[in-house]
Amino acid sequence: MILSVENIRFAYNSHPVLDGVTFAVEKGNLLAILGVNGAGKSTLLKCLNRVLRPQGGSVLLGGNNLLRLPQDAIARRIGYVPQQHSQTRLTVYEAVLLGRRPHMGMTVSKADYTVVEETLQRMGLSDLALRPVSDLSGGEVQKVMLARAMAQSPKILLLDEPTSNLDLKNQIEVMGLIRSVVDRQGLMAVVAIHDLNLALRFADLFLFIRNHRVHGIATKNTVDAAMIEQVYGLEVTMTEVAGQQVVVPV
Repeated sequence: MILSVENIRFAYNSHPVLDGVTFAVEKGNLLAILGVNGAGKSTLLKCLNRVLRPQGGSVLLGGNNLLRLPQDAIARRIGYVPQQHSQTRLTVYEAVLLGRRPHMGMTVSKADYTVVEETLQRMGLSDLALRPVSDLSGGEVQKVMLARAMAQSPKILLLDEPTSNLDLKNQIEVMGLIRSVVDRQGLMAVVAIHDLNLALRFADLFLFIRNHRVHGIATKNTVDAAMIEQVYGLEVTMTEVAGQQVVVPV
C-alpha cells in the first residue's frame, strides 16, 4: 500500500505555507519531514489528516482520497500524535482506550479492551496502566500518546516533533519505538522532526521543505551536505560515527 500526496496547497489568510507539495510513502517506511522553523512541517501533517483543510491537492491511500472521507473514517486509517498534549487526569489505560473511539459503537466491546491491553503490553506500558497520565515523565507521556495512536489500528502514523522536550535517552527510545512499530506491523510513518541526526538514524526517506515547496527527497544513500546546506543555510559536513551517518556544522 502507498500513501500518495499530490499537489497539496495551504495558506493562512492568503499567506502561502505549502505550495504544490507532492511525495509518496510505501508500507514499512518512515519518512522524516525536515526544514527550518516555520517551513510548514506541522501544517503539512495537519493537512494529511484534515485537521486543516488544504486549498488544493489530494491524499490517496488504497484508491481513496482521504480528504473526502468523514473524519471518523480518516481516524480509522491515520493515527496522529500532535506536538502538544493537553493535561489529563485520565489513567494510561483510559487514555489509550480513547484511541478506539473511531471503531466503537455505542459501547466499548471486548475486542476494544483486547486491543488496548495488547497495545499496552507491546509498548511496555502495562505496569503504568492505572497511573494518571499527568503524573508521568515526558518520555512516558509520549509513549502513551503513541500507544493511543496505535490503538486506532491505523495504516499510517503521523507524528509531530515526537522527541521535543525529551532528554537524549528518551529521544532514542521514542524514535526506536516508532521504528520498531513501523517494521513489525508494516505501517508507514511520517514524522516532522528538527533533529537531523535522529532523522538519519531512524528514517528511510527525507523530505526537505524550503520556501513552501518540496526542495528535495532523499534516501539514506542520497542525502548529502549540499542539500542540507541549501535548506538550512548552514555549512555542514557529513561523516560516519559508529556506523551511523551524522551531520556536523562547520
